[in-house]
Amino acid sequence: MSDVSVRPVRPDELARVGEITVAAYRASGLLHGDSDYEHQLRDTARRAELAELLAAVDGDDVVLGSVTVARYGSWFAQVAVPGELEFRMLAIDPQHRGRGVGELLTQAVCDRAGDLGCHRVVMCVDRSNAPALRLYERMGFRRLPERDWAPVPAVQLLALGREVTG
Repeated sequence: MSDVSVRPVRPDELARVGEITVAAYRASGLLHGDSDYEHQLRDTARRAELAELLAAVDGDDVVLGSVTVARYGSWFAQVAVPGELEFRMLAIDPQHRGRGVGELLTQAVCDRAGDLGCHRVVMCVDRSNAPALRLYERMGFRRLPERDWAPVPAVQLLALGREVTG
């Protein structure tokens, strides 16, 4: 992974980040047909306005994946409480999966939380997304079952959190 780094998404990359996010969710079986959520995944300009967007890029500065980082109280924070930083919409270009990009992005969020003085990183994952659950558990995230929720009846989200130090 020495050829991959994480940095803020640039304005000229917003459309590509939206495409990657939708492609990743489709490849994982998390999107079916057009949906309001697909529109939200593509609307990277809004995400960049209301949250932080980080990109994992290779040595040629090609975007491999991205993550949305939301502070407590911001529009994109769903389960965070004071002192926590939340991430959402972590997505890896399907052709670049298996390279450790998801772990690198997740660690960047944890590092950002420490920089901001947050004590925990939280997020939600679809209960059917076994690869993501394995990654987060391996990285020290633990279930927060009291924060599980369902944005729509067919989607059950599991809340996870990891303590960080500043």
